[in-house]
Amino acid sequence: MTDQMQQIVLKQYCEGVPKPDDFVLETKDAPTPNEGRFRVRHVFNSVDPGTRSRLSGGDSYAAALPLGKPIDGFSVGIVDASKHPDYPVGTKVFCAGGWRTHTIQTGKGFIGKIPEAVPLPLSLWIGVLGVPGLTAWFGLKTVASFKEGDRVLVTSAAGPVGATAGQLAKAGGAEQVVGIAGSDTKCQWLVEEAGFDHAINYKTTPDLDAAIREAMPKGVDLLFDNVGNAMINRVLPMMRLNGRICVSGQVADYNLSPEETPGIVNTKPFITHRVNMQGLVVFDFAHEFPVALNEMATLIGKGELKLKEERFDGIDKMPEAFCGLFRGENFGRRVVKVGDE
Repeated sequence: MTDQMQQIVLKQYCEGVPKPDDFVLETKDAPTPNEGRFRVRHVFNSVDPGTRSRLSGGDSYAAALPLGKPIDGFSVGIVDASKHPDYPVGTKVFCAGGWRTHTIQTGKGFIGKIPEAVPLPLSLWIGVLGVPGLTAWFGLKTVASFKEGDRVLVTSAAGPVGATAGQLAKAGGAEQVVGIAGSDTKCQWLVEEAGFDHAINYKTTPDLDAAIREAMPKGVDLLFDNVGNAMINRVLPMMRLNGRICVSGQVADYNLSPEETPGIVNTKPFITHRVNMQGLVVFDFAHEFPVALNEMATLIGKGELKLKEERFDGIDKMPEAFCGLFRGENFGRRVVKVGDE
């Protein structure tokens, strides 16, 4: 049994773009489970843009993280000590473990057993089969009421949420799926591997509005947005009658103060085109997770759902892996290997 564990805690509140110095690595005694609990030895941890909203000292849709506390995140690992009858030693699970090498779990909340009958890499259960994939699934199908024949625009489309949402739309019979990403390499992957109809590099396009209109001359039925207010404001005049906007993430706004955050002023289409806009917290749909996971696992097995993953090695790499998300360096889901499989 392991005697020590490591974890990354918040050293100081983040101002603007997070920096590795905002975090510190701690080593401490590994916890032992009491009756009805079990310990998970993490193999992979995730870094998630949405975590940024808790790191400035102010509350958002989740309470601010106190200084000195471990950073939130999702993990996949193996039970290595147990006093819980349903989770014996050796059980592989995904869970809300955070930036640590070990956690104590109760079997409640966001946790699930990884089916041995599904021979997929462990890391996928905190990627396309984790919160990113589930966010794409429920954001597209439930929140935005996707239907066959929709013309879909996806922002931050090469990220794990955007890429999954776009592919699910294609698999569901979308008439057109267009992605916006930040490099030619990402755009090429979206079209050639992920099956998007078109992709726009927002960093090199001189007029993004014109590029979207040219790519989608009939307008946008569904905007799946992971970027923020400025992007929504840009696309609103292009929405079709009864268009839907899913506010999935706000990666461009997470590092801004309320005073710096752009407003949404192109509001007339909400009336003239009956546009509906709604956000989501994916855990609202927890009771439906098994159905979504089963269907996405089937798509992966058939080769119909492509994914891109970046791996870092060692828990000490977690701050840099996280900070790079806000410099646009990531291409796909970022996971950090923190233990042996």
